[in-house]
Amino acid sequence: MRALARLVARADGRGGTTLVELRGETPLLLRQTPADGGVATVHLVGGAAGPLAGDDLRLEIEVGAGAAVRVHTVAAAIALPGRPGAVSRMTVRAVVHAGATLHWLPEQLVAAAGCAHLAESRVELAAGSSLRWRDELVCGRYGESPGGAVVHTQVDYADRPLLRQSLAVGPHAPGWAGPAVLGGAPATGSLLVVDSSRPVEPAAVDGTVARLPLAGGPATLWTATAPDAHTLRAHLTR
Repeated sequence: MRALARLVARADGRGGTTLVELRGETPLLLRQTPADGGVATVHLVGGAAGPLAGDDLRLEIEVGAGAAVRVHTVAAAIALPGRPGAVSRMTVRAVVHAGATLHWLPEQLVAAAGCAHLAESRVELAAGSSLRWRDELVCGRYGESPGGAVVHTQVDYADRPLLRQSLAVGPHAPGWAGPAVLGGAPATGSLLVVDSSRPVEPAAVDGTVARLPLAGGPATLWTATAPDAHTLRAHLTR
């Protein structure tokens, strides 16, 4: 299955945000929901199970100057096996213009046994824009070993590299559960905050949560591992 969804937001000139384009194809269905604190809010609704191996799904987001958008998903995405040898892909491309804000806050990606999935995100931030970008991965459903999943995130700020991050788990990723990667934790995630109005905080480690200031812009990256999705979310929102 191939599907493309697109979201374009513009400032309305009255301190709010208008969604000038909001369209999708099954299983990527976009639905506008009531604004939260003046920020236009959209939920991504899965119109079919998956992603299944062989699916190629793409989401494009553009936030115009001065606009603010928050994107959620209504449920976790469960990457499932499909055709032998096939890979499922979910690609997100986001462009955030000067003075704009994007909150990307989806539910978890679950790498079910037997899956082969690639989640790839690329974000282009103009100088003076703001971003909250959360990625969470759960390695397998309850009581099962995960399939293969790769999560790759690329973020540029003011035309300069800000973040390049990749994580691979599953039977074809040697050492992924070892002490150098997840240390046996079945859930992991990160939260990237780019905001020039926030003071830069020093690097710190508290248990399985790490805070890392980034050199390429006014940005901080939090990473965490946890025994379950609920604890992971608490780590990334505290």
